[in-house]
Order: sequence, then structure tokens, then C-alpha cells
Amino acid sequence: MLQLNLPEYNFHIKKVDEKFQIFDSQRKRFVSLTPEEWVRQHFIRFLIEVKGYPSALLAVEKQLNLNGMKKRCDAVLYDREANPVMIIEFKAPTVAINQETFDQVAVYNSKLKVALFIISNGLEHYCCKVNQETARYEFFPEIPDFNSLFVI
Repeated sequence: MLQLNLPEYNFHIKKVDEKFQIFDSQRKRFVSLTPEEWVRQHFIRFLIEVKGYPSALLAVEKQLNLNGMKKRCDAVLYDREANPVMIIEFKAPTVAINQETFDQVAVYNSKLKVALFIISNGLEHYCCKVNQETARYEFFPEIPDFNSLFVI
């Protein structure tokens, strides 16, 4: 797999029927090792191990019902009162992050109504807050630590 702009981690990877699977410690099971999954696994570990995000507050592949259609957020961060506070969207390293990516997150946010987003393709990472008055994104210079999220 491609080298990412994230710390390197060791993962439990196995081959099943000529396809690779990676153990997802959040979902407690093996999942297909796609380029997007490679990014997700690295980024979730980065959030937990480097930025101090509690693993118990991160939901991976969170299903939403939007206008009768089932959609899935790549990850959602909750606060300690179980309220969603951040949508996290991952793309494969070959997928450019553009307005379409932000629009996808905005669709998820029509249901969750959070103020914070992270979007990463493993090479580029964006963290932003939605300014409710202007409906514009305010970008952070880096991914914030968990403890600083609630003073932002």
C-alpha cells in the first residue's frame, strides 16, 4: 500500500481468497483492505494515539437515514454525552479532495448537525469548523487534539 502523510503503524493483515483484509480494532473484525480503508485505519490510529481521541467515542461506518436512503459516514466523533460533534470522511490517496468531497460531508451533516469536520485522503488532511453565521468553513492549521476541540 501507498505511504501516507501519517505515522506508520503495524496492522494485522491477512489474505483471504486472493484479497487482503485488515483488522479494524474499532469494529473488532477484519475488513477488505481497500486504499480508502488503508487511510481510515492509519487516520483513526493517528487520532487515538497522537491526538488523544478516545476510541470509545469514535464510531466507524456510522449509518444514517437521509430522506429514506441509507448513507454511511466514514467516522463520527461523539462527545462524552454521546452527542455527535465531528464527521470524519476518508478518501483513497488517489482521490483529490475537492468541493464535491465537502458537499458529501454537508449532506451527512444535514442529519447530524455538527460544527466540525475532518477530511483526509491520507496525503492531505483538512479540519474545519462551520461558521453558523456565514455558512463558511473555517480551516484549522492542523488536526486539533481531542482536549482542545471543546474550547475551539
